[in-house]
Amino acid sequence: MKDNDNLTTERPTFVTHLECAMEGDHYAADQIHNLSKANKPLLVRYDLAGVKKSLSKEALKQRPADLWRYREMLPVRKAADIVSLGEVTTPLIRLPNLARKAGGGEIIVKDEGRLPTGSFKARGLVMAVSMGKALGIKHMAMPTNGNAGAALAAYATRCGIKTTIFCPADTPEVNVSEIELQGATVYRVNGLIDDCGKIVAEGKAKAGWFDTSTLKEPYRIEGKKTMGLELAEQLGWDVPDVIFYPTGGGTGLIGMWKAFSELEAIGFIGSKRPRMVAVQATGCAPMVRAFENGTEHAPRWEDAHTIASGIRVPQAVGDFLILRAVRESKGFAIAVTDENISAALNEVAREEGLLLCPEGAATYAAYKQSLADGRVTKHDRVVLFNCATGLKYPLPPVTRTLDRHAPIDYAKL
Repeated sequence: MKDNDNLTTERPTFVTHLECAMEGDHYAADQIHNLSKANKPLLVRYDLAGVKKSLSKEALKQRPADLWRYREMLPVRKAADIVSLGEVTTPLIRLPNLARKAGGGEIIVKDEGRLPTGSFKARGLVMAVSMGKALGIKHMAMPTNGNAGAALAAYATRCGIKTTIFCPADTPEVNVSEIELQGATVYRVNGLIDDCGKIVAEGKAKAGWFDTSTLKEPYRIEGKKTMGLELAEQLGWDVPDVIFYPTGGGTGLIGMWKAFSELEAIGFIGSKRPRMVAVQATGCAPMVRAFENGTEHAPRWEDAHTIASGIRVPQAVGDFLILRAVRESKGFAIAVTDENISAALNEVAREEGLLLCPEGAATYAAYKQSLADGRVTKHDRVVLFNCATGLKYPLPPVTRTLDRHAPIDYAKL
């Protein structure tokens, strides 16, 4: 087995068509698409009976441990179109100290910060860009709160696709700098991510850009789907009791829900499903409000604000898909305060040595809150998604100093 077998070996492909997530009408595969005629996301559909005959658990064991091991369940048909920066299988990290402290069940973090560009956005954008290459797209544009723009810039630059990216003015400098350094043209905008999205839509109409916004093209879901494929395989083709997922645009939550359905169809897992929990911040919680109101769509959240910028998404194109997954799984949507996010980040770092990003910390805060109010039990095995490396975010300053010329009381150090 070579380390790049998944990137170079031709494997059978099973994409049949694309399907409107709302209306169910079909669209041809292997053509450029954004939203459906109903202005809703398109989902990639496969000949799953064909996948079942072609792919086995034993075959997977023989392949390198990366995202591309699941080629038969992904949309890229030809190895030559794969654009890769080394999309490794991300680890599952147990938090035994905090589990004992909380009196709960097993707490597992899936640490997506190990991926290229330091976040789980690499999963979605590696697939979108690879399909962009396959379909001959020359110029991709997107709005971003930071990490998605970095991933698009990196992958697009690698295969020669031009990128133009727009981010809110308060996007962390590290994100803006990495986007620019990795080959994109990036602009700060005096607004939120949906304001940036309006600029991208206008650019698509007037300049012919391809709109790579969340859920406005079909393939980011397929990349994020690999989180569910990977998680099930890592757990011995089982699923946890509960998944806490930081939810902005919700592509990963939607993708994982799709993954579990496809895995059951090919006989890799049974009918058991995790309860899917959409985690948001109290300063931007449109999904929580819609879930609690029993509606299928989530109106725009005004004055959106939170320290967890990745989930500061006032309105999501795939709101109905997020809410369907949550409700079908018997899960829920929950909002946590910025104060509790900060406290959770600090607690996990000091108790377990694991540095989470703010969005990842929000899932631990949500777990503690849910354990306290009885929505999860002390017997549940839970998975928390840490969506980016904590090293991308501001860290608390250290103020202790030592004068090497003065006497040192080592007993007090």
